[in-house]
Amino acid sequence: MTRSDLVEALAGKFSQLTHRDAEFAVKAILDAMGEALVKGHRIEIRGFGSFSVNRRSPRIGRNPRSGESVMIPEKRVPHFKPGKALREEVDKKTAEILGRAPKTPT
Repeated sequence: MTRSDLVEALAGKFSQLTHRDAEFAVKAILDAMGEALVKGHRIEIRGFGSFSVNRRSPRIGRNPRSGESVMIPEKRVPHFKPGKALREEVDKKTAEILGRAPKTPT
């Protein structure tokens, strides 16, 4: 699903919203989430999942062409962890598509 698909789905679900209003709402939400992650905050959406920023330590890598060692600096990268409800729904739908019983938690 792309950003424009999300706008279309939102505008279709809520008839009182114009396409432009739906586009503005999606942009506002994504901008707010991006700003929060840049500041190092954690975002939790119950039933969906959480977004956080993980730190990747500096390390030594290799240039695949020359084999030369290259220093890779520390990075902060966004990370998404799906919530339990989303994981279970995806697993259930996957099982239906593949024609098998869903896994039961042990």
